Amino acid sequence: MSENINLSQLNILEIMKCLPHRYPFLLVDRVTNYEAGKSISAYKNVTINEPFFVGHFAEFPVMPGVLIVEAMAQVAGLLTVMTYGERKENELYFFAAIDKARFKRQVIPGDQLMFEVEMVKVTRGIGKYRAVAKVDGQIAAEAEIMIAKKEV
Repeated sequence: MSENINLSQLNILEIMKCLPHRYPFLLVDRVTNYEAGKSISAYKNVTINEPFFVGHFAEFPVMPGVLIVEAMAQVAGLLTVMTYGERKENELYFFAAIDKARFKRQVIPGDQLMFEVEMVKVTRGIGKYRAVAKVDGQIAAEAEIMIAKKEV
């Protein structure tokens, strides 16, 4: 990580230095809190301009649950990179498992999706995380996520 980056909060430009994702698949707008090896808080502003709203329940636009889980995994990836340092150019993190996923509230345009991710453990490049996504303090989704580091 560059020394001029404030690791407790990251804006979109700093997030893009950590994650390989880009529009329309970069699903994290800002990191608001971070504790190395422990937890991270971040958010995504959900807007009607998102490309998935065109065809996903067009009469009642709802953010697909799979993209909420993807966003939680991106936040877990940020926690990993911020804890252990920059990824090598040929290094990526992929889903290894998604367990206990639950969806409790629809996420619609205008919502601010807040993520809270806790690192449970990391062993030999595989990390386990507890993730929660909330809107207005209400749980929208939660899951246990495992991501694995792979050289490509």
